[in-house]
Amino acid sequence: MRVNPNFSPDILQDLYLSQSQEQTTLQQLATGHEINMPSDNPAGAERLVENQFGQEQNDQFQQNTSALEGLMNTADSTLNSVVEALNQAITLGVEGGSGSKSPADLQAIAQQVQGIQQQVVGLANSSYEGNYIFAGTASKTQPFTFDPSAPDGVDYNGNTGVNTVTIANGNSVQINLPGSQIFQGTSGDVMGGLQQLVTALQNGDINGVEAATTALGGSLSYLSQQRVFYGNVLNQLTSNQTYLQQEKVSLQTEANSIDAVDMAKAATDLSQEQVSQSATMAALARIVPMSLMNYLK
Repeated sequence: MRVNPNFSPDILQDLYLSQSQEQTTLQQLATGHEINMPSDNPAGAERLVENQFGQEQNDQFQQNTSALEGLMNTADSTLNSVVEALNQAITLGVEGGSGSKSPADLQAIAQQVQGIQQQVVGLANSSYEGNYIFAGTASKTQPFTFDPSAPDGVDYNGNTGVNTVTIANGNSVQINLPGSQIFQGTSGDVMGGLQQLVTALQNGDINGVEAATTALGGSLSYLSQQRVFYGNVLNQLTSNQTYLQQEKVSLQTEANSIDAVDMAKAATDLSQEQVSQSATMAALARIVPMSLMNYLK
């Protein structure tokens, strides 16, 4: 059996490997990551890419959900103001239909109802972050404009489209109802009821005032039913936000299990690698002079 008398190449290879491992461990300690380049762990690197995509998608879903919660709260608050305005109009209608008011009184009440009508139209034209809430999908178009020649006293300029937004994988939510459905529904025409009441008061038509007040009461009930939509969506968004927060924690935990460095273990490994490297350097220091003497002989 032949024995290689020159151990230097083997020791140099050991030294190279030791130094390489030391650099890897130092980088892990500095970054806190086990995988600093794909070659460190190709399978783990692939899983990290998928995990990162999942976290970015989760962040986007959370942003969508937060923005929609603001929209739903604004829509619900707006409709609550409409409900209060309609209750005031109904109270004035009851007062005007009592039969005890003079023509002048009825004209004064008509002016108050007109003020409420303007208030309701203004609320129906509410916007959120630059987009009209009740214009269907035509969110840049003011949905309602006054039109004395129209039966309802207004024209609807929006459309009947609805918007949907993805709030989680496989989960989309409808985020609006068209203004024509909310304020001019066949089962409850808020705009028509207000216009009818104003006209009856101006004409001193007591029977007409009573009929308009009754119709406005039905419109109030209908609008309250439409308002439930926004409350239900808000509840769904709240539940979704909780789910997304839990999913975010799960993704972060998974990423840590793939890539996070055990700092105590890495420090121990570094110490051992440095000891091993010192031993290799000492062995090389002894062998190199011997190899030189053999060469001189």
